[in-house]
Amino acid sequence: MLRLLNNFIIVLLCAFYFLSCEYLDQFVNLQPIGIKIEPDNSSVLPGFYSPVIISFDTEMKKTETEKVINIHSDSGLTAGDLSWKNNNLYFVPVSGWTAGIRYNLDFTGMISSIDGREQRIDHYISFYAINRDDPPLLEWYSPFNGVSVSVNDVVFEFHFSCSMDRLTVESALTLDGIGNKTFNWSDDGKILKVTPDRALSPWRLYRWTLKDSAKNINGVPLPKSYSGYFTTDIDQILPEVEFIYPVLSSDGCWYPTGTDIETGLGAGHGIAVTFNKPMSENALRSLRFEPSITGRTELLSENSIVFIFTRDPEPEIVYTLIVSGDTRDLEGLKIGADFSINFTVDIPYLNIISLTANENSVIDNFSVVNNVTPVLISSARGELSVSIRFSLPFTNEEKQTVPQKINILPFFPRTLPPVALQYVSWISDDRLIIRWEGLESGEVPNYYKITIPGGKGGINPQKGIYMKEDIIFYLEAVR
Repeated sequence: MLRLLNNFIIVLLCAFYFLSCEYLDQFVNLQPIGIKIEPDNSSVLPGFYSPVIISFDTEMKKTETEKVINIHSDSGLTAGDLSWKNNNLYFVPVSGWTAGIRYNLDFTGMISSIDGREQRIDHYISFYAINRDDPPLLEWYSPFNGVSVSVNDVVFEFHFSCSMDRLTVESALTLDGIGNKTFNWSDDGKILKVTPDRALSPWRLYRWTLKDSAKNINGVPLPKSYSGYFTTDIDQILPEVEFIYPVLSSDGCWYPTGTDIETGLGAGHGIAVTFNKPMSENALRSLRFEPSITGRTELLSENSIVFIFTRDPEPEIVYTLIVSGDTRDLEGLKIGADFSINFTVDIPYLNIISLTANENSVIDNFSVVNNVTPVLISSARGELSVSIRFSLPFTNEEKQTVPQKINILPFFPRTLPPVALQYVSWISDDRLIIRWEGLESGEVPNYYKITIPGGKGGINPQKGIYMKEDIIFYLEAVR
């Protein structure tokens, strides 16, 4: 009887168990949520915008599920757009995938389905996009870090481990303080040379940066950013003026005259300026004069220039030659302060030492205004012979023009007839005899005005030399 009772209890418990399981299964689903992730570990997504897909076997609570997905790389969190298609969650990167770098998908946390199931998940997947190529490397560059270079002919050179995408490299390269530049690629895109369009500034620290946005031809970026620096201080010597001296041109060349600049600059001379080192073309614009003098500047050598006057400076004037402090050498270094020197030209004015009229009237004072000298005039032809001795000799070329420039005119009374030139003779390089005829003497005093023109348009014994002013004197024709 007891055995029958025990068997009955066992049967009753089994029936109760099966009935309770059937009842629970009818109201609560205890099955785990099925999940499938694409891509799987170490696989490669084919395109820039290929989606990461997480598929569920049931409808999920979308907002909660989206919160537990996280995709990142060594560059940081990857921003993307999430969307659902049925029970599939899609992740598409906003800026597209970057080729060759490893991405990590972290799908961890609590998720819930619409049917009430909750589940903690821990999924970690690493994948790539486009390809799994090794990243490019910057293997060598020049100038090297910390070196001193010249400001001229600087060429930046970068050598990469593989062929690079030119646009991304050029966009990723920053050269501080350098504007326009030329890019030149070689060796199938592995070597880049960058040439600045103008010289660099002297004594300056330059830095460059190549960002990790630079990519190879397969789209794989540099694994890191690179940077470097150098200084343009290879030349430590400042330019300065060494000599300033007069020079004379002969057969197209300029030669030192052997005189000093302060008092030795003569007619037809130029001024040479010598520096202690090779200079830039800026030196051609470095000279100025006070008072102003017109002319042009030419290179004599790599470290000297010559100023060529349009016309000779004026005698008896103190000039100041100034070499600008902004004058630069080939490295762009400046003199720093204006250099100046005073000088006067060794160009005398032409003077008349003596003047004799008809061999007996000597005129030696030309400073007296309206000075009248009586001169005996022959009654027959009315001749007047004037002998003039100058302070400087005349060249043969200039001798031809002097008699035409000296003139004699009737002064009083106005009715006197004109005077004619009769005879001209240079008895030496500095002495002229000139004879006129047609002068008249009478009861009433007759006056004649003789003018020897001065200034630059007057008589010139040689180029650049002249009388300071006109010399005018009056003769009274007497019997």
